[in-house]
Amino acid sequence: MQKTNKLRWAVGLALAIPLALAAQQKGSPILFTNPSFEGIPKCCEAPSGWYNCGKSEESPPDIQPGFFQVTKAPSHGETYLGLVVRDNDTWEAIGQRLPRPLEINECYEFSLDLCRAELYLSLSRTTGDEVNYATPAKIRIYGGMGYCDQREMLYETPLITTTRWLTYTFRLTPKKGTYPFLYIEAYYKTPTLFPYNGNILMDNATPIKQIDCNMKPMEPPGIASVDKPNQPPTTGPKKPDTPPITIVKPAPAPAISASNEKISREGLKKGSTIRLENVYFDADKYVIKPECVSALMVVYDFLVENPDVVLEVGGHTNNRPSPEFAETLSTSRAKSVADWLVNKGIPGERVQYKGYGKKYPVDTNTTPEGRKRNQRVEIKILSING
Repeated sequence: MQKTNKLRWAVGLALAIPLALAAQQKGSPILFTNPSFEGIPKCCEAPSGWYNCGKSEESPPDIQPGFFQVTKAPSHGETYLGLVVRDNDTWEAIGQRLPRPLEINECYEFSLDLCRAELYLSLSRTTGDEVNYATPAKIRIYGGMGYCDQREMLYETPLITTTRWLTYTFRLTPKKGTYPFLYIEAYYKTPTLFPYNGNILMDNATPIKQIDCNMKPMEPPGIASVDKPNQPPTTGPKKPDTPPITIVKPAPAPAISASNEKISREGLKKGSTIRLENVYFDADKYVIKPECVSALMVVYDFLVENPDVVLEVGGHTNNRPSPEFAETLSTSRAKSVADWLVNKGIPGERVQYKGYGKKYPVDTNTTPEGRKRNQRVEIKILSING
């Protein structure tokens, strides 16, 4: 009798475990193998868990940092993936079989940290000369029936121009089939007039989560939203000689005199905020306008004259965009200002950036003037006097 009970228990357990696992798997996130692209840094070898999907006559992607003058620190873990596009019309790609397929007409999301290396030195495939593979490229994601099958494009990013890690969230909705494989490639700017040498760095893939298809997707930088066109912010009608920069402190602070054309460090301390009232953008854009350069030069001069200062560029929007797009757009605008300062020669470790979306308005959103003021860029002092 005891043996019979044990046998029944074992049979019941054997039947219950697959059912429990199947139930758990159905609603659980889809986990990547080696999502952070960890491995021993090396040239020309895809990380463990990922399959090389590049051209057979070309080298595979690289486990970075440490090769081709790529030195950027990872966003997560110890290593990351380097992908390139080449001037001979070839590009690098990877694939992976998923533990659970992406179902047709279902919606999924996952994120990757992406950026571009300032230096990625290698030989040109057309000339044989050493060149810098630094031209911006994009990421394209496909679902397929094999490791390198491009059965259906599920997502395409804008060009990855940032040289700092930025998290991109992808909405995947298969329309043509159910796919057990995911394929990710670096690709050129489209339309592609001619192939060129470029790179993308990739790190920290999050699990793929199944989501409600009615959820509004997070827009990538530069995609149109319902936000209104930006205009130079004002502080009210009939106020002459509005200064381009205003100090904002815990208590109201006087404006910096426009005639000085500089930021004085007097009264500044950690946490002080400088509002750049003459830095604005076209609707849904994050490209710095030529007429904003003079205001940015004031910040640049301040940083040159005060090498002990570390600051954060903060981007803000009004309440018109969705929360997801407001955060993405404000981050991209803050990054544009930070990149401008770094490209002028300010060390990158002294300039951080962050998008705050529409969380911290400084005026009402019920009037055009108030929305203009809320659509702003600010500089916050993170460190002063070392």
